[in-house]
Amino acid sequence: MWKAREIIMQAVPAQATGYYHERPVAPLLRDWFSAVWAHQMPEAEAPPVIVTPDGTIDLQWIDGHFRIAGPDRDPQTETIPAGVTVIGFRFQPAAAASWLGLPATELLGERLAIETVLGRKGRQLGANIRHQDNLAELITSIEKSIADAPRRQTADQTMRAAFHLIEAGPPSNTPIIPWLGRALAMSERTLRRRFDESFGYGPKTLDRILRYQRFQRLSRSAQASAAVLAVEVGYADQAHLVRESRRLTGSTPGQLERVLTSAGA
Repeated sequence: MWKAREIIMQAVPAQATGYYHERPVAPLLRDWFSAVWAHQMPEAEAPPVIVTPDGTIDLQWIDGHFRIAGPDRDPQTETIPAGVTVIGFRFQPAAAASWLGLPATELLGERLAIETVLGRKGRQLGANIRHQDNLAELITSIEKSIADAPRRQTADQTMRAAFHLIEAGPPSNTPIIPWLGRALAMSERTLRRRFDESFGYGPKTLDRILRYQRFQRLSRSAQASAAVLAVEVGYADQAHLVRESRRLTGSTPGQLERVLTSAGA
């Protein structure tokens, strides 16, 4: 089932313009991808959108072409033409580097045409996709094309486990790198190298991004003040949360909430 929500035009966060829906990928893709989403831009006007870092990498289909998006360390501003629908396949944690055959550091902050990354194989990836107006049928066709692509090396399950450890939240007042090193039985040097290859940045940056994601998820469901939620997800205090929100989104949590509330998101 699609999870769908109507959103109204606003030139700040991506989720405040157009129409966005998401569902799990087809079973044949779940070793490599966690979800497929579609973001339909408004027909009349499509303002620039701000994309917030979320610790993931996407394979995206835009106007008949594939591209690779991310990972991001800072907010990205993108302009997508009015009426265009972006279809994104979110890689499983640490899977993109193996599927693409290159380290995630080479994708950091980039939006790259698939042929730039995979050459001839990238061009072939979209060759058999049937172009059609029905969005569900188009997504099914794209899923089949991705599933038929030559399989690469196995995804890094150890780094996927590392992602989920950080996503759940490190123990309070515990330095993250020694904690991860013990949990994964890795030296600090190996840990940093593997994180760079799999995520495009180190454990501290991923922790910063996923902590803010935890705050956003909790703020949508919990009836508590931002100050209480900030401490609950691991910030020192509300001021720490505000600084990190500005760094990752360009706005404070209060500013984002007002924009999304006015947009009906």
